[in-house]
Amino acid sequence: MTQQVPSTEPELAGVRNFRDVGGLPTVDGRRVRHGVLFRSGHLAHATDEDAAFLTSLGLHTVFDFRNAADQKLEGPDVELPGVRNVNLPLSDPADGAEFWKMVRDGDLEQLRSVLDDGRAADRMIASYRMIIRDRTAEHSRVLRSLAEDSVPALMHCAAGKDRAGLSIAVTLLALGVERDAILADYLESNATHRRYKVHRSGSASSAYSPEVMELLSPLFDARAEYLSAAFDTIEETWGGVDTYLVRGLDVTPEVRDQLRERLLD
Repeated sequence: MTQQVPSTEPELAGVRNFRDVGGLPTVDGRRVRHGVLFRSGHLAHATDEDAAFLTSLGLHTVFDFRNAADQKLEGPDVELPGVRNVNLPLSDPADGAEFWKMVRDGDLEQLRSVLDDGRAADRMIASYRMIIRDRTAEHSRVLRSLAEDSVPALMHCAAGKDRAGLSIAVTLLALGVERDAILADYLESNATHRRYKVHRSGSASSAYSPEVMELLSPLFDARAEYLSAAFDTIEETWGGVDTYLVRGLDVTPEVRDQLRERLLD
């Protein structure tokens, strides 16, 4: 039996970008149930108080979409009693390893050469398209798990914005949530108190100069164009959401009905 979460969003000291996805409207007039689907950044730095709050949600499963490099950098999630942890990397540790090292360690000239003139945003768009196109097995497993037994569930990656954002979006598409509502939830990751803390080598002010932060901002923003690229990839590759779910993710109408029964009011 799922537990009701407080109506006031909690202030978690060591977990960024936490929220309940409940309340979002579907095209047929239903709403996502409160207390069954949550999203956040990683749980590696959760305090004891954070862990106690997360435990109080009665979670069944935590889906961690980070790869091994992320986990090495940030640490493993805190253990929550009675909760199943499922690690489903949505990116390859070797893919972009040098790029992210440059983001942390590179000087201004290096950052300009790689990120300026729209190149950072282009990289994000390409990443979103790739995750939708190539990570169908992982998204299938998430949806089928939710339909079977895995709620209440929390989905997270590092910042809770991109990989978790896409998995939440795919889940909401399967539930029939309105596109505008999916986008609005995604863009909430831009709130100042939610944003991932950018870590750069060195403590000199130049490491975080206004120009450096401007160059990095496309990597750490949630932008409508990124999610639109994901939706466009579904249309271009499968011709629509229904075909994507059936042929791309092996989510049959029966599984989709189970999913809606578990997650919608």
